[in-house]
Amino acid sequence: MRTSRTLAVTAAAGAIIGLAAPSASAWDGSAITVSPTTTFRGGSVSVMVNAHECRSGGHVSSSAFPNTRLRWNGGVATANVRIKRNAHIGSHSVTATCGGSSVTREGALTVIHGGSQGGVGGSSSTGATSTDVAIGGSLVGAALIGGGVFWLRRRGETRTGRA
Repeated sequence: MRTSRTLAVTAAAGAIIGLAAPSASAWDGSAITVSPTTTFRGGSVSVMVNAHECRSGGHVSSSAFPNTRLRWNGGVATANVRIKRNAHIGSHSVTATCGGSSVTREGALTVIHGGSQGGVGGSSSTGATSTDVAIGGSLVGAALIGGGVFWLRRRGETRTGRA
């Protein structure tokens, strides 16, 4: 009789834990997905939170981007965020807050140096000014003229030496 009671209690406890486990594991750090996981300052990433707590709304936050509202979209809460221009290079955590509770995924996003300045040949307003280009062009022109004069002088010396 004691064995059957022990088995019944063990089975009941196992069933309770088994039924509770899927709901407990759904709202953890693995519920947060960032795509792409590596980007540059000023770049954009998508953050997806796969948790039923976010159906009624919520937000995501990180030291790399400002707090952004989540939108429920086909079973997943999503947010498109832009990385801050002054975000530090390296790994960043992302925190999702929904329904009064929050969860953090450590190292969900990595900010790297770089990022190309697209358009107009890659030029940007923070690079060389027209004055810098004019000075550089003048130096190249002076070098070409000086090289030409030197070459012509050397050529003349060899002709006079043969005669």
